Amino acid sequence: MTADETREPRRYFTVEEARALVPRLRGLLIALQTEKRQLDAAAQEALQLQWKAHGNGHLPELVHRDIELYQLIQSIRQKIRAIHELGVEIKDLDLGLVDFPSLREGRTVYLCWKVDEPTVQYWHELDAGFQGRQPLDEP
Repeated sequence: MTADETREPRRYFTVEEARALVPRLRGLLIALQTEKRQLDAAAQEALQLQWKAHGNGHLPELVHRDIELYQLIQSIRQKIRAIHELGVEIKDLDLGLVDFPSLREGRTVYLCWKVDEPTVQYWHELDAGFQGRQPLDEP
C-alpha cells in the first residue's frame, strides 16, 4: 500500500456531489485520453527519429518532436492537477476511470465512475479496486 492510499482524503463526496462533477470530469478525461494517445504516438516517433538523427541529420525534426512532447506533457499535467484539486483520484487514464473518496456505513470507500458511464453508479472498498465494484443502493 502506498502513502497516498493510507492517508486520509482531503474530502469525502456524497453520491450527489460526485454525480454533479461528472460533466466536468468527462470533458477533462476525454481531453486527457486524447492527449495521452498523442503523447504515446509522439514519443514513439521521437524514439525512431533519435536513431535517424544520429546518422543523417534529422536533428531539427527531433527538436520539433521534443517541443511537442513537452507541450503535451504540460497540458496533461495541468488537467491531472485540476482533477486532483477537485479531490478526485485518477485510477486508470486509458479507461477513464476515477474514484471519489466517500463515507459508507462509517468507513471510507470509493465511489467509482468510468468516462463511458452515464453517471456514478458504483462503489467499492479501498482495496477492492475496479473488479470489486458494487452497484449503489440508491435509485
